[in-house]
Amino acid sequence: MKRALIFDLDNTIYPVSAIAPYLFTELFELLDRHPEILDEENLAAAKDELQRRHYSLVANKYYFGAKLTEAGLNLLKELEYRQPMQPFDAYHQLKAIPLKKFLVTTGFPKLQWSKVKRLGIEGDFDEIDIVDPDLSTRTKKDVFAALLLKYDYKPEDVLVIGDDPESEIKAAAELGIDTFLFDPEGRHAEAIVTYRSAELDDVMTFLNK
Repeated sequence: MKRALIFDLDNTIYPVSAIAPYLFTELFELLDRHPEILDEENLAAAKDELQRRHYSLVANKYYFGAKLTEAGLNLLKELEYRQPMQPFDAYHQLKAIPLKKFLVTTGFPKLQWSKVKRLGIEGDFDEIDIVDPDLSTRTKKDVFAALLLKYDYKPEDVLVIGDDPESEIKAAAELGIDTFLFDPEGRHAEAIVTYRSAELDDVMTFLNK
């Protein structure tokens, strides 16, 4: 019997694709101006990955270099999202589950908090923690471990729900916590997880097993 759920934010509670045209316009224009760093193929791949992973991780993977990386960071760290947002329909079912809930997300604090407020979900969680790798060495694994300690949870008491096998899913697995990988496009068929589904509301099914 689970006692708590830990959610990721981006592409777990809402689809980043729904806000990308507004959110990333300036960043994508910045990248477009540097074909000497990103050829057409890598530019497309980097833009796609930026909708799922922190900017610094993508910048490092695609060798943006110090100047372009810094320019992107300066743009994003002060960014706030001000347009309407909607969570996935299934999220409304999950927030009604009578368990403690925590939101742990990676990103720029000002931007992530603006998304939380636009989604109207701040009151759905007992705690919200934003991990910014540019400000601290703290990781999602560290946050998960601290939550286990603070609330006297055993790993089997918790389910982590997310979309990224290399982020929250990996962190949870390393602590022995069960994982639910939300993978609507079947991107991560090889990922080792406890549960996986293309449907977010299948969390309910697995909790009732």
